[in-house]
Amino acid sequence: MAFGTAVCVSAIYLSQPILNLLAGVLHASIREMGIVTTVTQVGYAAGIIFLVPLGDILPKKRLILTKLLLVCLALLATGLASNVLALAAGSLAIGLFATAAQDFLPLAAELSPPERRGRAIGIVMGGLLLGILGSRIFSGALAEWAGWREPYFVTAALTLFVALLVWKRVPSVAQAHTATYPALLRSMGALMVKEPLLVLSTVGHGFVGITFSAFWTMLSFHLGAAPFHLTPSQIGLFALAGFAGAAIAPVAGRLADRHGPLFNIRAGIVLVAVSFISMLLFPGSLVALIIAAVAFDMGVQLSMVSHQTVIYSLEPSARSRLNAVYVGGLFGFFALGSFGASLAFTSDGWPGVVLLCLASCVLAALVHVILSRQWRLLQNAERISPSGA
Repeated sequence: MAFGTAVCVSAIYLSQPILNLLAGVLHASIREMGIVTTVTQVGYAAGIIFLVPLGDILPKKRLILTKLLLVCLALLATGLASNVLALAAGSLAIGLFATAAQDFLPLAAELSPPERRGRAIGIVMGGLLLGILGSRIFSGALAEWAGWREPYFVTAALTLFVALLVWKRVPSVAQAHTATYPALLRSMGALMVKEPLLVLSTVGHGFVGITFSAFWTMLSFHLGAAPFHLTPSQIGLFALAGFAGAAIAPVAGRLADRHGPLFNIRAGIVLVAVSFISMLLFPGSLVALIIAAVAFDMGVQLSMVSHQTVIYSLEPSARSRLNAVYVGGLFGFFALGSFGASLAFTSDGWPGVVLLCLASCVLAALVHVILSRQWRLLQNAERISPSGA
């Protein structure tokens, strides 16, 4: 499931390390290429909100297989694009159906006993981050060697391979929840009202997510210009700095199981903030940028896994819908980060992007104060409930 998640999520990040290459080939501006990234994330958010909830009433295996075939077709169509409009349309479809990645996560939670759920989520989330980072290395190197279309065609072939693995190896779990599709969507709104921790987790990590999206969307333009002047393959290799985040995902899950998620979330926000402060202090140092990226990705992953541990503890029969609200909301923040970063970079360059990210860290910290209070109230209520019964 971690491997399937990695391949699915990699599809939505193929363009990021080659945005400057695509801008030249398709005669597009930085702002237009930022829009391509934004619509991919909007498509992913829409797929999560409108398609992932189906996992609570349909067998997740069937849902995953259908999405894998559709994202394969979307990748092929995007690889054949001849202008920015066609590239954006294909990217929107890729985002919509690559949400198969988010069907693996609640399935992993369902198949795991409560005492190992954090570890299971951490393993699958590690696959997700490896897919995000690996796609950048793969896309940058392959595009420089064979052309920008090849990453899309090769990833289409990989999705078919994942579909075969899913068909052979992933168990099919019958869903106990029954509802019509409109009722299912309405129930997501009810969950948001009933579970304040779901909303707080979405908004809290959403502000952290803005920094992730802003950083990686504009990084290729930053590294391709003075003083670095890196090639697309070198920019792709820069993603190696983020593999520490993937390595820490299972550890973050185990720590959340043992100590609760609050400490992890605080540590994540601090790591992200310190990383961007160092970028301001050492603007021309590639070494400092690499070190900051390592700490930054570790912080994002700590926050992501720990917030997911919070939401998966809320309503066992609604995990797909909980995940849909959470990740769908996150990609709304990611789209905001991509769009905001393109404006900041156009007007103020890389320092503008860094200041945007630091402001988002401050907002994440403020939301965390409220989330911590609500989490402690929930834990106290659960301890009191058995004796009250």
